[in-house]
Amino acid sequence: MAGDYLVRATAADDAIRAFAVSTRELTEKARAMHNTSPVATAALGRLMAAGLMMGSMMKGEDDLLTLKITGNGPMRGALVTANSHCQVKGYVYEPGVLLGANARGKLDVGGAIGQGTLFVIRDLGMKEPYVGQTELVSGEIAEDLTYYFAVSEQVPSSVGLGVLMERNNTVRCAGGFLLQLMPYTKEEVITKLEERLAHVNSVTAMLDSGMEPEEILTELVGGLGLQISDRQPVSYHCGCSKERVSRAILSIGKQELLTMLSDGKPVEAGCQFCDQKYRFEAEEIREMLEKA
Repeated sequence: MAGDYLVRATAADDAIRAFAVSTRELTEKARAMHNTSPVATAALGRLMAAGLMMGSMMKGEDDLLTLKITGNGPMRGALVTANSHCQVKGYVYEPGVLLGANARGKLDVGGAIGQGTLFVIRDLGMKEPYVGQTELVSGEIAEDLTYYFAVSEQVPSSVGLGVLMERNNTVRCAGGFLLQLMPYTKEEVITKLEERLAHVNSVTAMLDSGMEPEEILTELVGGLGLQISDRQPVSYHCGCSKERVSRAILSIGKQELLTMLSDGKPVEAGCQFCDQKYRFEAEEIREMLEKA
């Protein structure tokens, strides 16, 4: 399958649930859209890949997953939303942040994010969304999600995420994998999986060598009865509209709308996910005020 796509699979007689995704095109689209620095692109790309794999676990047509990271580093955090149709969108709070490489010579995503919190929010159409949160263990995102699954959801998992940049700061490759163990997984299966993971190259190394999502999963769990169950294209999709933005403006309250109206000037509001700008004339603000 050409382009960005996600693969779902099982292994070890359904004891292992496995996902892998390639996201170079959508990560490059987000980079160009938000004008992100290399380290910000890496953070956003990793979080979007994770969001796509976790979002694909949801069943409902309108289910939404939000991954939010807040930190005390110079990037301050990032937010990604994904749905069950393998569509994702996101942004970082400080897209222009610049940092030197970390001790391993890699983009210092952990340094850019700093210490903070990971939030996982699942809106499944209930009265209230499910919200889970854990402290960040490294800020590198993959380790933080592995820790989240173990602590908050009690699901032993292995998460690998990566974004590799070209010298001209465009995206060379991006993607990730997610492996989860079911409660009935046998000890010998866990041992084999741990041995396999210990000898696996980084996600970016696998992607840069030309490996597709199926080949990544073969590398990880190929000797454990891998069964590919689904392949699905993934994309960056915002879906904002002037009507949606107007509802957001409406939510700020009557007093703020009155202040906008008293200025007598058009109001321009933008979407954080796609940077689209929407202009509202005084008459439109007046109509919002009547609704408020």
